[in-house]
Amino acid sequence: MGDKPIWEQIGSSFVQHYYQLFDTDRSQLGAIYIDASCLTWEGQQFQGKAAIVEKLSSLPFTKIAHSITAQDHQPTPDSCILSMVVGQLKADEDPIMGFHQIFLLKNINDAWVCTNDIFRLALHNFG
Repeated sequence: MGDKPIWEQIGSSFVQHYYQLFDTDRSQLGAIYIDASCLTWEGQQFQGKAAIVEKLSSLPFTKIAHSITAQDHQPTPDSCILSMVVGQLKADEDPIMGFHQIFLLKNINDAWVCTNDIFRLALHNFG
């Protein structure tokens, strides 16, 4: 990992940590958000750590597993990290579905937190 730029190392580590928590205990995701964080989940807006954790904890499945296909990370001019993740997920007995997720990470008091999070399933409506 030492040959990758620092923003890629931080972004990749965050992504691994996020999906490990999401797949095992979504209630623990509060540790990565702050009260000013924003989440857009399939077009629905949530702001603040409590609202985000409530939304993620109330999603209607008991088991989920994410598989990351690709991830890209960029530094921003204001010292944040923008991360885009593409992958597949399997929830309960539902078919495997593709997804896209974007994170904006900011270093606050020597800890990287997610200030912005946008999630969409990769569903296509041809009707």
